Amino acid sequence: MSLLEIHDLDKSFHTNNGLTHALKNIQLTIKNGEFITIIGPSGCGKSTLLKIIAGIDIEHSGSVKIDQKEVIGPSIDKGFIFQEPRLFPWFTVEKNIAANFSLNDIKVRKKVDELIKLVRLEGFKKAYPKELSGGMAQRVAIARALLRNPKVLLLDEPFGALDAFTRSHMQEVLFDIWQENRTTMIFVTHDIDEAIFLANRVIIMNARPGTVQKVIRIDSPYPRKKSNKSFQDFRHLVLNEFDKTDELELVDRAGI
Repeated sequence: MSLLEIHDLDKSFHTNNGLTHALKNIQLTIKNGEFITIIGPSGCGKSTLLKIIAGIDIEHSGSVKIDQKEVIGPSIDKGFIFQEPRLFPWFTVEKNIAANFSLNDIKVRKKVDELIKLVRLEGFKKAYPKELSGGMAQRVAIARALLRNPKVLLLDEPFGALDAFTRSHMQEVLFDIWQENRTTMIFVTHDIDEAIFLANRVIIMNARPGTVQKVIRIDSPYPRKKSNKSFQDFRHLVLNEFDKTDELELVDRAGI
C-alpha cells in the first residue's frame, strides 16, 4: 500500500544570481513500512525534498500526498530528525521525549519507558543533554519523534557529525527501531555504505537541478554485513550511477 506519492514536483529559489532550479520533475511512490535512503552530491536537493515532504517548505509546484492527502504544512504524522538533536537542555531524557505530554499520564509514562528501552537508553532517563554523547542525544530525538506515532519519519543526515564507531552503532540502533516499529523512514545521507546498509531502496539524485537518476532496490537480506560480496556489489552499482565528478565527491564524503 502506497503511503507517500510525489508527482511532477518542481522547486525553484530566487537568489541574487537569479532563479535556481533546486528540484525538477520528481516522481516517487513509497510504500508503507519501507526504509528509503536518498543519496547524491551536495546541492542536489536532498534536504529540500525532505523539507517538502515534511510540509516545512510548501512553496513548490506538483503534488505531495501522504495517505492520499495533500501535504500543506507540518503535522504530527510526519516526524523530522535534524542533523543535530535539538533537545531542551533544561529537560531530562524522559522529559525531552515526552516534551509537551505529561509524564503523569500513565499511558505517556508507559510509552516513554518503552521508547527509552527501544533506543537503548536504560539508566539514562534522568540524565540531562549535557551528560549525553552525540549518539545518545540523537537517540532521544528519535524517541521523541516516535512517541507521536508518525506515519513517516524523515531523517536529514542525523549521523553526519558522529565518529565512525558511533555512526556504525547508530545505524544498528536505527535498524532495530525500524524492525520493531516498521515506521516508514526516509533517510538522507552522503554515506554510500550507510545508504545500502539500511535501505529497502536507495534513491540516487543528480544535481543542477535535482532529479531522481536511479532507484535501486537492495534485495540483500537483513542483517547486512558491509564486508560481504553482495554488499560490495550493491556499492559498486551505486557508484557506477554517478559520473566521475559526483563519484569523487561521494567517495570523499563517505570517507573511503
